Amino acid sequence: MDSIRNPFAPGAGTPPPELAGRDGVREALRVAFARARLGRPAKSAMLVGLRGVGKTVLLDRVRTDAEAAGVHTVRIDAPEGRSLPAILAPQLRQALLRLSAVAQAKAYAVRGLRALAGFASKLKLTYNDIEVGFDYEPEAGLADNGDLEHDLQALFEQLGHAAKAADTAVALFIDELQYVEEDQLAALITAMHRVAQQQLPVVLVGAGLPQLRVRMGNAKSYAERLFDFPEIGPLPEEAAERAIRVPLRNEQVDIEAPALDYLIAVTHRYAYFLQQWGYHTWEQAALSPLTVDDVRRASTSAVAALDESFFRVRFDRLTPKEKRYLRAMAELGPGPHRSGDIAQAYPAKVTSLAPTRSGLIAKGMIWSPNHGDTAFTVPMFDEFMKRIMPGQDWRDS
Repeated sequence: MDSIRNPFAPGAGTPPPELAGRDGVREALRVAFARARLGRPAKSAMLVGLRGVGKTVLLDRVRTDAEAAGVHTVRIDAPEGRSLPAILAPQLRQALLRLSAVAQAKAYAVRGLRALAGFASKLKLTYNDIEVGFDYEPEAGLADNGDLEHDLQALFEQLGHAAKAADTAVALFIDELQYVEEDQLAALITAMHRVAQQQLPVVLVGAGLPQLRVRMGNAKSYAERLFDFPEIGPLPEEAAERAIRVPLRNEQVDIEAPALDYLIAVTHRYAYFLQQWGYHTWEQAALSPLTVDDVRRASTSAVAALDESFFRVRFDRLTPKEKRYLRAMAELGPGPHRSGDIAQAYPAKVTSLAPTRSGLIAKGMIWSPNHGDTAFTVPMFDEFMKRIMPGQDWRDS
C-alpha cells in the first residue's frame, strides 16, 4: 500500500478523514448558536469524556460549523498553571476588535475594549501572568474592581452587547477546561449565567475530562442547569465502522468484514485508537482488501506507537509513588475500582494514599465516577502500565 495515500490521521486533535457518530452534538450546538443570535435562550455545553475520544476534534469541528453560520468565535486552550484571565484576555481583545469593525457595533465594542483594559490592569495584581495590549484607556468603574467574578460578568456583558449590535453571536471554545482553578471556574460560570439572564448572544462550548462536570457543580450549584454536558465516549458500532470504511473507500480500498470486526474490537471504538490502528493496518497491508492478518500485524506497531507517545508522555509526568498507585490500579483491571481495593493491591492504608490519589486527579490521570471509586482517564492505560512495569517487582519499588 502507498504510504503517501494513507488516509488515517492519528494525532493530538488531528481531524479524522471521517468524523462519524457526532452529528447529534453538532446539531444541538448549531441550534444553540442560531437561537442565541435571535436573542432566545440557548444553553452552552461542556463536552466531557476520556482522553482519546475525540473531544478536541469535535470542539474544532463545531467551531468551524459556527463560523460558517456567521458566528464570531474564540478558541482557547486552558493549560495547567495558567490563570483564566490570562488565557481569556488576549482572545477577548481579538473578538472585540473584530466586532468594532462592524459599524453598528463599534461603540459597544470600544466600550468592551475599555472594560478589558480595566479588567486586565486591575486583575494583573492578582494574576500576574496576564499579558494583553490595550487599545483604549479604561473607563472608571467598568470591570475594574479587581474582583474576578464581578469584573468578568461586566466584561462578558459588554461582549454580548457588541455581538447583539452586530447581529451575530460570540462563541467561546475552551479546551482542557478541567485545569481551570475552581474559583476561576466559578467566575466563568457566573459570567455565563449573567449573559444568559440578559439573553445576550454569548455561548460557551468547553471540553474536558469527566471530572469537569463535578468540578463545575462544586463551583456553582446551578451549573448543571446552565449547561448541557454531552458525554463523548466510544463511537457507536456503526459509526466506528464508517470511520474506517469511508476513508478506505475514498482510496478505492476495501477491508474484509472479519478484519473490520477485529479492528473495532481491539480499539474498543475509541476515535483516536481507530485512527491509530487504521493507519498501521494500511502500512502493514500489501493490497486490498485488508485482512485480519494485516490488523494483527498492525497491532504490534500501533501499540508501540501508543506506548512511545500517547501513553508515555503521561507516564513521564508521574512521581514514583503515582506510578505505583496506577500500577496497583492496573493490577485490578480497567476499572473503576474502590479506593480500598487499590490500597490493598498497593499495599498501603487508604488514608496514606489519599494525597497521591488527589495528585493524580489534579494531573488528569484518574477521576472518580462515584464516591470512593477511581477510574483511569486514559483508555487502555491499565494495559500500558502492565507493559511498562511488568511482573511483581513494582510492589518493591
